[in-house]
Amino acid sequence: GAGKTTLMRILTGTLEPTSGEVFVGPKDAPPNSLDAKSLIGYLPEHCPLYDDMRVGQYLEYIAGLRGVQNALRSHVVTTSQRLGLQAHLNQQIRTLSKGYRQRVGLAQALIHQPKVAVLDEPTNGLDPKQMEEIRDLIRELASDMTIIFSTHNLYEVEQLCQSVVILIRGRLGMFGALSDLTHSSR
Repeated sequence: GAGKTTLMRILTGTLEPTSGEVFVGPKDAPPNSLDAKSLIGYLPEHCPLYDDMRVGQYLEYIAGLRGVQNALRSHVVTTSQRLGLQAHLNQQIRTLSKGYRQRVGLAQALIHQPKVAVLDEPTNGLDPKQMEEIRDLIRELASDMTIIFSTHNLYEVEQLCQSVVILIRGRLGMFGALSDLTHSSR
């Protein structure tokens, strides 16, 4: 109820802010513009997946929607390898475990090689092993792109974040480097 999901939707251009402005990228584009959307990958809290599709088929479909034209199959292969999905490309999405469904959700967010990944509660509902696997993926991804993710899990914040925004009833409560925030709260 703090406004995390609402903020994620505003950052990705799926929701218009009621006040203020958000700009993305070097062109200072609003998030709902095509320029901004090409820079952003989005994993919503409840990622809608097409259960009847096979993983590879779904990722090719999403890549096409995201404007990947050249080497579309190569994008699917590269992304699926990075997320440990290569052995599941011919499997129907409905047959995947929750952890692998989350990986498919991540893959759809990354298929077009965005500069920024916005992940809304990426480990929510996963078992401890799956949570750690997703955290490892986030750490790896952070070496190539900016990751913005929401969580209510303070352990995740300590393990993954360099900078933190704390929302309180939809308003900015605190913002800064994690080390500064933990030092100032003592």
